[in-house]
Amino acid sequence: MAVHPIDLAIIAAYFLIVIGIGVWVTRQTKSGDDLFLAGRTLGVGVIGFSLFASNISAQTLIGLAGDAYKNGIAVSAYEWMAALILVFTAIFVLPFFMRTKISTVPEFMARRFDKRVRVYLSLITILLSIVIDTAGGLYAGALVLDRLFYPGAGGDHLYPFVIGLALFAGIYTAAGGLKAVVLTDVLQAVILIVGSAALAFIVFGKFDFSWAKATAALPEGHLKLIKPIDDPGLPWPGLIVGVPLLGFYYWTMNQYIIQRALGAKNLDAARRGAMLGGALKLLPLFIMVLPAAFAFSLLPDIGNADQVFPTLVTDLLPVGLTGLVLAGLIAAIMSSVDSTLNSASTLVTLDFIKPRKPDLTPTQTAKIGRICTFGFMAVAAAWAPQIANFPGLWNYIQATFAYVTTPLVGVFLVGLFWAGAHARAGFWALVVGHTTAAILFVLGPVLGVISIHFTIMAGILAAYSAIVLVVLSHVMPKVAPNPDAELFTWPPDRESADMRPGETIWSDYRLQAAGVVLGVAVMLAVFW
Repeated sequence: MAVHPIDLAIIAAYFLIVIGIGVWVTRQTKSGDDLFLAGRTLGVGVIGFSLFASNISAQTLIGLAGDAYKNGIAVSAYEWMAALILVFTAIFVLPFFMRTKISTVPEFMARRFDKRVRVYLSLITILLSIVIDTAGGLYAGALVLDRLFYPGAGGDHLYPFVIGLALFAGIYTAAGGLKAVVLTDVLQAVILIVGSAALAFIVFGKFDFSWAKATAALPEGHLKLIKPIDDPGLPWPGLIVGVPLLGFYYWTMNQYIIQRALGAKNLDAARRGAMLGGALKLLPLFIMVLPAAFAFSLLPDIGNADQVFPTLVTDLLPVGLTGLVLAGLIAAIMSSVDSTLNSASTLVTLDFIKPRKPDLTPTQTAKIGRICTFGFMAVAAAWAPQIANFPGLWNYIQATFAYVTTPLVGVFLVGLFWAGAHARAGFWALVVGHTTAAILFVLGPVLGVISIHFTIMAGILAAYSAIVLVVLSHVMPKVAPNPDAELFTWPPDRESADMRPGETIWSDYRLQAAGVVLGVAVMLAVFW
């Protein structure tokens, strides 16, 4: 199926708008603080929509659709669970981040533990951002564009599309920084929601808008959020233990996501932005996951599940809507790639270069950040086509995160809620935790000696690392106490609960948090 000229015009219009935003923001981006944190001026709406758009990336659209097609809607747990995690983060973590004016999460870990932990976390975050997030986004986008422009070619044109996407995202990210990223994210979030909703409407229309017809030919349990313990996709213990831990890293410790909150103008904006992002995370089940689950009946002969989403677009959508959804897909690609490039350059500049050269001017800092952005863009573009050798995009992302990130989560949470965790123990707990994780990864996914689902393994590794930290904190001699440690350990300073002048009760983040939790509860009740 060739792409219609009208669809191409819609896609071109989107590119022109993004370029316009990039040019406008570049003129205002003078310093490193502007480039990395948007001058700490972000408001509620920008934060919320940017959180949603940065997460709902091309690999999410394709990976979620592929897994929903094969295993049912239980995979949506990664989406609605994020809403609960954002509530937790807003209440328990953001007060520390905003009060101390940190620029990166590794900086937080340095001031809670020591510089070694900062470097350790920063290196791992950069690696994951480039090899998993950026490369995954480029691969997913190239996969879809190859399907659209060269149907039947079998992915022979991945490299040109990867290079083109990387160049476009890299240029406007390096030029405009975080502000350009989040402003285009708002546009991208709107396009993603409208385009995905249109596709969901058309898919459901194929069944005459009858729930009975849509579900008649689906396998048993295909529309269940809670799966049995032996389910290969997402067993219920993994849902309870592993998914929240993976989500905590992603939404709280992952620089490219939490950078939106760090760029907020104040704590209230950061919290309310997180609540808006959490509310938007309730949408993917209905506009992205269910249509792919219903596609099991419409498209029973798809061999590669990662092709479900692009096939739905090319086979079902009319001219015009195809262009809108393609623009949404390209928006998703740009959103994930630009975010990870900006965060990786932020980490290198602020965690490695700036501490060694504290006299750098704001202009010099921004220049270094831009150079890093282009360097990471090249690395991600070179690696992206290799992802085709892995068994499914979603498993590539989630399994890797499970083994790498959960030791970090265990140490972070213990350090946040227990003042007794000291610096030396924190560093060695990470070393022991990741050494164990590497051994288990070889015994599990590589050799198949251990057959424990990665979500359950995530819980095991986080608990193990937390226990190691507690034990080492008791047996290892303490180093000189960190004078700032009390600023990074629960509880934070007590805040006033009074509303500000002109605000209503609906502006209270606590009421908004209750609404998000209620929304998740209703979804669980309906699709249990």
